[in-house]
Amino acid sequence: MVKLASGAAVAAKGGAWTALWTFPSIIGSALMLAWAAESAQFFISQGLSLAILAWVQTLPEFAVEAVIAWEAPRTPHGIALISANFTGAIRLLIGLGWPMIYATAALFHRRKHRRPMNAIHLEKEHSVEVVGLLASMATFVVIAAKGTLTIWDGLILMAVYGLYMAVLNKIPPKEVESPEEEEWPVRHIIVMPKVRRVLTITGLFAGGAVVIYFAADPFLHSLLILAASLGVSQYVFVQWVAPFLSEFPEKVSALYWARKVTGAPMALMNMVSSNINQWTMLAGMIPFVFALSAGHISPIVFDPEQRMELALTLAQSAFAMSLLVNMSFAWHEALVLFVLWLAQFVFPALREEVTLLYLAWFLFELLCWLIRYRKPVAFSEFGRLFKARVLGRG
Repeated sequence: MVKLASGAAVAAKGGAWTALWTFPSIIGSALMLAWAAESAQFFISQGLSLAILAWVQTLPEFAVEAVIAWEAPRTPHGIALISANFTGAIRLLIGLGWPMIYATAALFHRRKHRRPMNAIHLEKEHSVEVVGLLASMATFVVIAAKGTLTIWDGLILMAVYGLYMAVLNKIPPKEVESPEEEEWPVRHIIVMPKVRRVLTITGLFAGGAVVIYFAADPFLHSLLILAASLGVSQYVFVQWVAPFLSEFPEKVSALYWARKVTGAPMALMNMVSSNINQWTMLAGMIPFVFALSAGHISPIVFDPEQRMELALTLAQSAFAMSLLVNMSFAWHEALVLFVLWLAQFVFPALREEVTLLYLAWFLFELLCWLIRYRKPVAFSEFGRLFKARVLGRG
């Protein structure tokens, strides 16, 4: 017993030392990516720059999920771990990430203006992300209803993401109105000559990706050792600790923008873009990795408990999406998202009750749209944007 405790202590100490260099590396890479995306939005659409950013930021998530999916055919409860990591990552980003964006923006808004901030107001082009979240989520409703995830499902999910990217590619870049108001790295990048500017932005994206690639695994494992030494179970680690750590670059970039207040909409869309990536490309990858590992093509079959996890995650995403349809994110909406996430995090037995609460509020929002008490602005804005930019009829 003493020997085991001593071994755990040594492992924890080693994990702590590894975290000393990986933690600042992750922070640095997240800032590099934030500067790259913020600069790129003036030369390609903001949505497209955020989609590229989301790809790079979710590299650790893809790596973790791929390892779990690869080991699932030979691991007891392997399918449970697949769904646990995937659903936990999505719920964490929405239930904790979105409210963190609002809280950070509200705090700095009060410091700057000496008055409270009632809501984060989205820009017209952000309607693409709202509709993209709806489309990706709606596709997965069918998968959850039939209880299997197949290679064909994966192809459909990837096609949905491809359409989303195609629409983003049609949106024009933002205009540089006041370069002096930007942070100093962005301010210097956007006034560079074209070739130098492209090389700098590309270098920041590539450099941030390389640092994340090499630092994410030791960072994750160092904290896994610490979590194990503290007695954290494998399931809890896979569902909550691993997603929190793998989503760390996203949170750093988003909070960096949110503290500027005017960057809060971009910060929130960074999170939404990552959610779309998770529902489509991340989920779509799983059956391919699973089949390659198993040596034959076979569907991933979810049991009733795993389908409950999917239902809870879909209900949360539907509710969250409905909050953005009026193109704003208010303080009470951020609070409700956080409280409901915290409730099912602290009391896992309340999953069904929390799912029903999410669905009830979503239906309430739907009723408000039908009786025109609240306007589904995102849908009308998306329609106008799609007609003008994609169909060329504007």
